[in-house]
Amino acid sequence: MVGSALVRRLASEGVELLTVPRRDVDLRDQTAVFSWFARTKPQVVFLAAAKVGGIVANNTLRAEFIYDNIAIATNVIHAAHVNSAEKLMFLGSSCIYPKLAPQPLREDAMLTGPLEPTNEPYAIAKIAGIKMVEAYRSQYGADFINVMPTNLYGPGDNYHPEYSHVVAALIRRFHEAKLADARQVVVWGTGTPRREFLYVDDMADACVHLMKTYSDSELVNIGTGEDITIADFARVVAAAVGYTGAVSFDTSRPDGTPRKLLDVSRLAKLGWRATTSLQDGIARAYQSFLKETGQGAE
Repeated sequence: MVGSALVRRLASEGVELLTVPRRDVDLRDQTAVFSWFARTKPQVVFLAAAKVGGIVANNTLRAEFIYDNIAIATNVIHAAHVNSAEKLMFLGSSCIYPKLAPQPLREDAMLTGPLEPTNEPYAIAKIAGIKMVEAYRSQYGADFINVMPTNLYGPGDNYHPEYSHVVAALIRRFHEAKLADARQVVVWGTGTPRREFLYVDDMADACVHLMKTYSDSELVNIGTGEDITIADFARVVAAAVGYTGAVSFDTSRPDGTPRKLLDVSRLAKLGWRATTSLQDGIARAYQSFLKETGQGAE
């Protein structure tokens, strides 16, 4: 999802895009990564690749999430340095912040408290990547930077019924309920946690803006600066899909972090703000879901 959005955005920049499918270069394979970098010598690197998922995936695939993501970060960052890349951007995740950090989440909140247990392995892997970027910048003078996107959604998302993020999971669930004329849809958790959602093409635009204009060791949050309860968000998705039944909540399922809103004041001072409203973004995401799954609108 993220890589495709970056490719769409960079297509208008007059650059030579270097991409490689996973089947040709597994980023967990150090030899394959080092060989690809040595052949291609990229000038600028956006490191968006990661093993990602929602609460269930994070909590059950704990070993895969920490191993895969640390391997990806260490292989790509070191290969970029060895092959003299002029600039690298590492995309972290807002889950790197402590579970109960003051809201909205400021960039300096990292490592100030315990992490959310359900996604701790993924968060630790992302923190390792952030610290690696900082270390290479400090020791080698590498122009490597870190950005922290909030919860993302849009074209190319993962719609797996168990392992997807909340946006894709709800789009699929409401769509299937509409087709089945189901009386209600059950949403995991209490519906009270608050989340911030950013359309993925907005995120790509922010990344290109920062790659052009930003060069410092401090993290930069990327988000909208606005959040919504999961319950209200579910209703936004239901409306976009056209589902008119009831929405209920399975309180036996985990909620995760109570609130996760990014402080985007640093990004605003650097000259960028999100432009896609949640309603417009979800409508576009639903159309992408229909296209990608070959279902067509009803």
